[in-house]
Amino acid sequence: MTTKLILYPNIRLWMAALKPPMYCVAIMPIWVGTAIAFAETRVLHTAVFCTFLAAAILILAWENLSNDVFDSDTGIDINKHHSLVNLTGSRQLILWLGNCFLASGLFGILTISWWQKDLTLIGIILICCGLGYLYQGPPFRLGYKGLGEILCFFAFGPLGVAAGYYSQTQSYSLTSLAASVIVGITTTLILFCSHFHQVEDDLAAGKLSPIVRLGTLKGSQVLKWFTGSIYALIFIFILCGIFPLWTLLSWFSLPFAAKLYNHVSQNHDKPLEISNLKFIAIAVQFWCCLLLGLGFVL
Repeated sequence: MTTKLILYPNIRLWMAALKPPMYCVAIMPIWVGTAIAFAETRVLHTAVFCTFLAAAILILAWENLSNDVFDSDTGIDINKHHSLVNLTGSRQLILWLGNCFLASGLFGILTISWWQKDLTLIGIILICCGLGYLYQGPPFRLGYKGLGEILCFFAFGPLGVAAGYYSQTQSYSLTSLAASVIVGITTTLILFCSHFHQVEDDLAAGKLSPIVRLGTLKGSQVLKWFTGSIYALIFIFILCGIFPLWTLLSWFSLPFAAKLYNHVSQNHDKPLEISNLKFIAIAVQFWCCLLLGLGFVL
């Protein structure tokens, strides 16, 4: 029993550090882009799709690990027990492990580019990686200036969905651009929600996140409108004939959006209670984008 009590908190810390649910963030842009490509061409290049998914997960692992390293350099994670740097006690180990993930992920993208004899896809992904580095990497650290959400929107929205679509068709489309707005907003929502519980640590490290700038009350109000815009835009795109009617399936994610709305309304200024907010946002992103892509396939 004593051994279990000692091990269980450590397991929870490691799971919190590794953040398995976060990896749907890498999957959904590719899924939606590929679903639209399939809807338009009725062709699915399975090997490309699977290779791209694996590569995207590896690249996101690099971003998560490198962010832990860069945050440890500024001291913002001093109270974050589930930081990988704090858990392992080795900044260099996490840095080089992250770099190995990056190299492996880029190799996967290069493999697709080699299959297709087209370097466009690797170019798009390199831009995404550059935006990821600008977010936390020195000397830029744009996330500390409150610009992280903008970088996140473009990396996982227009660029990410375009990459998913291009990997299947070697072309672009207006429909995938419209869908990329939905994916971009739902993904940015996750990053926005991650700031509510760490306002004091952000202030101490000089990080001017949107919640530091707005305060938790105004931030919660922005979050409500931000979330509502997802479903309003889907409806508008359907009315305009850009999305098929089947994409209304994405509205089945509304219960998660309502849960997000209620949770932030009641607990926006309570760091301990609001610390799980980003995981509710992940559920919104996952189900909304999964069902949106399914709507295109159907």
